[in-house]
This record gives sequence, structure tokens and C-alpha cells, in this order.
Amino acid sequence: MRGEEPGGASRQRERFEGNHRERTPFSGQYTETETEMDLGITGRVAIVTGGDSGMGYVCAELLLREGVKVVLSDKPGGDLAAAAGRLVALGEVEAVEADLTKPADVAKVAKAAEDRFGGAQILVHAAGITGATGDFLTISDEDWHTALEVDFMGAVRMCRAVIPQMQAAAWGRIVLFCSEDAIVPYPDELPYCAAKAATLNLSKGLSKTYAKDGILVNAVSPAYVASPMTDAMMEKRAKENGTSFDEAVDSFLKEERPHIEVQRRGRPEEVAAAVAFLCSERASFIVGANLRVDGGSVPSIA
Repeated sequence: MRGEEPGGASRQRERFEGNHRERTPFSGQYTETETEMDLGITGRVAIVTGGDSGMGYVCAELLLREGVKVVLSDKPGGDLAAAAGRLVALGEVEAVEADLTKPADVAKVAKAAEDRFGGAQILVHAAGITGATGDFLTISDEDWHTALEVDFMGAVRMCRAVIPQMQAAAWGRIVLFCSEDAIVPYPDELPYCAAKAATLNLSKGLSKTYAKDGILVNAVSPAYVASPMTDAMMEKRAKENGTSFDEAVDSFLKEERPHIEVQRRGRPEEVAAAVAFLCSERASFIVGANLRVDGGSVPSIA
């Protein structure tokens, strides 16, 4: 067995300490000192859907910190204007309300990227809904269509709208938000699970089609991350069980997600860091991957 080189650990610390710097904390709990890594995407243009809150918002925040110009999109009637107002201090932001079930709205988002910034080279598609939940026999055709329209066809439409802009730039990164549910379906969330499985399949298929054009397509699959979506789930659980919000979180972890080895909800900035890397020049040999940011939730290796 080879022994450690004398002083190796201290030399390694010296090598990295010079690259540490303090950054303004993210909107979440990301307060530790970061190690500087140039992602090589300064000046790029990104479209971020589902961007007015949660993981989409924090992805936009991190991309702006990396020098990316952002077209921020979310459904009408939400908090998009306020979100963009907060983010504009970090860089150039264009806010576009869009219902991604409507092709005309999708085209409006793509056109905003073209008109304001000359076209998008990055798509982070985080928009989605939980959809109908409950016993399979109680879920209607309309419930199924709604989940598929938003969670799957929204991804299809966004990719179809922005890939030509990426082809024109001969460079692109697409990150589609999937879920642990795409691999491990939960019986009471089947429309969502099926839609996310379809989106994961889409990401793999697109990766094989467009890599030759310099467009790298990957998926990210979070599990039980603190967000408006999971907050709503926990508020409902707390009400049904007559418990506090925190007790609902604890019982959900124990009863429904026992394989989350870190025994807590994920944080949006933990997902955003993975997304930013997949969007970067550093990820130039990652194609068709599904990066799970799930605390160990999926108990298989495949």
C-alpha cells in the first residue's frame, strides 16, 4: 500500500485556499464559502421556466451569478414580476408570462430570448405541476391529460421552440426537470410519475439527436426538495393528520421516503448547483444523463 506523501495534505489545502471567496448567500440556506469554478458560460442566454419560485427561481439566480442573461418565465397570475424584480440586481433579466400548454405562449418565450438577447443557448425547464393524486380508479381522463399537457408536453414544446436557436449558435444545453418518480412510481401520484417518466425518455432521445449540433441534453431528478409544490403537500398532510407542518415533514420522511439517507428535505440551491454544472462548459462530455439530486431516495443503482 502506497503511503501518503509527506506534507501532501497541507500542500493540497494551500492549492485550493487561494481560490476560495465569500459570496452573497443564495435566497435559501447556501451560506458556506464556495470554491471558485469558472463554468465558462458568462454571456450565454438562458430560458428558465417555472422561474417565479422554488427550484426554477434559484436556478435562475445561480445562472445570473455566473454571468448568464436570463429569460424568466412562469404562468400568468403568479409572482413572476416580483421574482424578476429581485433578480435584476444580479444581471440582465427578461420576464415573460406564459402558459406552456399554449403553443403561442411558448413561441412568445422563445421570441423574447431572440429579440432581447439574440437567442437562447440554455434551457432549464423547471415548470410543472403535481397534478391529480389519489387512488388510480378515481383519477379521470381529464386529470391524466392535464398532467401530461403541463409536465410532458410543456417540455416538448419548449425544446421544439429553442433548439433552432441553439443550432444557430452551434452550442446548447438543455436540462429537463424530471423526478425520482420517473424511476420509482408512487401509487397515489401516477399521472405525475408517468409524465416525468415520459420527460426522462424525451431527454434521452433528444440527447441522441442533437449532440452532433453541439446541443447537450440532460435531465435532473430531484426528490422531496423544499419548494412551493412540496410545501403544499405538507400543508395538506398536516391538515389531514392534525399535526404541525414540521411534524408532517418528519412523518413523510419516515413513512413515505425512508431511502432519503440524509433524513431531510433537499434545498433548492442543492439542485441549482447541479443544474448550473450541466449547463456549463465543464459538462461537455455529459450527454443523455439523469443526474439524481435525491438524498439517496431512489434505492437502486440504475
